[in-house]
Amino acid sequence: MPATLTKHEVVSSDAERLILVNSRDDPVGLLDKSACHDGAGVLHRAFSLFVLNGSGELLLQRRHASKRLWPDYWSNTCCSHPRAGEEMDVAVARRLGEEVGLTSDLRFAFKFEYRAEFGDAGVEHELCWVYVGETTDTPVINTSEISEWRWVAPADLDRELAEHPDGFTPWLRIEWARLRDEGTIPD
Repeated sequence: MPATLTKHEVVSSDAERLILVNSRDDPVGLLDKSACHDGAGVLHRAFSLFVLNGSGELLLQRRHASKRLWPDYWSNTCCSHPRAGEEMDVAVARRLGEEVGLTSDLRFAFKFEYRAEFGDAGVEHELCWVYVGETTDTPVINTSEISEWRWVAPADLDRELAEHPDGFTPWLRIEWARLRDEGTIPD
């Protein structure tokens, strides 16, 4: 891990109200984040960001140990939820700055629905918008969200995912496979 610029700022809470959606991504209500992840999970809107540097390497993060779901797992650059009434382009820029201190011209790639259980701790059931971008900024890592970070070449990430898939979040594995299959992120 390179020399790190860090900040420690709490930017999320289990009391946050998430946007509930149906499978067509139509808003159907609001519910606090904790309740969205309880039981069988409640479908809610989310986003996932993949940011590359000038060398074509992807910024990966290891989720903080305090995370309820998938703590200490490697994941993509940033992921979160838009707030009630917040446009998605505003939400993705906000969270990219809050979590990794970056700016990027993010391009929408696709959206999809998935559901993943993390033992008895809870469930992710998201309609997730996926974005890809590039940056020349130096990351400023929010240590309340992230325990480690690194840049990784796409081919190296492919190899790591093949050899140790259980060390990565389920959404990263799903999204990365599609981004690679569609050629959105080349070698």
